[in-house]
Amino acid sequence: MNRQRCTTVEELYRATGLPKPTIMRLLGTLIAAGLATKASRGLGYQVTSNVLSLSAGYHGGPLVAEAGRPWAADLTRRLRWPAAIAVLDGARMAISVSTIADSAVSPFHSTVGSHLSLVTRALGRAYLAWCPDTERRILLRMLSASIDPEDNPPNLERVLRGIVGTARQQGYAQRDPKVEPRSSDTVAVPIIQGGMVAGTIGLSYFRSAVNHRVLTEELVPALKEASREITASMERLQGGGGRAPRTAGPLHAATAPAPP
Repeated sequence: MNRQRCTTVEELYRATGLPKPTIMRLLGTLIAAGLATKASRGLGYQVTSNVLSLSAGYHGGPLVAEAGRPWAADLTRRLRWPAAIAVLDGARMAISVSTIADSAVSPFHSTVGSHLSLVTRALGRAYLAWCPDTERRILLRMLSASIDPEDNPPNLERVLRGIVGTARQQGYAQRDPKVEPRSSDTVAVPIIQGGMVAGTIGLSYFRSAVNHRVLTEELVPALKEASREITASMERLQGGGGRAPRTAGPLHAATAPAPP
């Protein structure tokens, strides 16, 4: 119904294959909810402006996952390494998208649903480094109450300052090298929308196969491009008025190298 100004029961029947009595009951439900109405002169049915309210609850993890899944898959197809997208869940990052199944060179077996530390993991560090200062202070208090040494190491506040400073200077975050498995590493960047960090996206790889040049000249630029595309996809899904311009956002502009 949303694809055209007016839709008849016959058109809905041909498009869905649902019995016409079922279609009439569903239309009655939509009309009662204020989401649809009968068109003028009884020529069919059309949606109302109230359908815009449905997108108000469409945000956070589900939105990032839907917008980011094809871009994560594209990263793995081009670079071979598994990609992951994570969103904040309390004081940890929850992985909502993983392409491990599509990668023949993954350091891991499965990660979807895993909860990762903000302090030691690349996907968490990328969130901490680019979230607003007020949010970071709240997360600091939450981390300081944790009994997990990954979340609450000695001198937590000083550790976080170091993480944030290093990540913002580099333009990306990496996993703590002391965290297992030490044979692999993860690099991550934030997905920014409206000045907030909606999630983070990262690539995991074997240290022996990726040197610093490959990391900075291939993996990081690809991640930043995917981040921009995911933000644009989120805005389209939320009815943001079409494709976002392919220009550097706050993250990418801030971390671009100074001209020689």
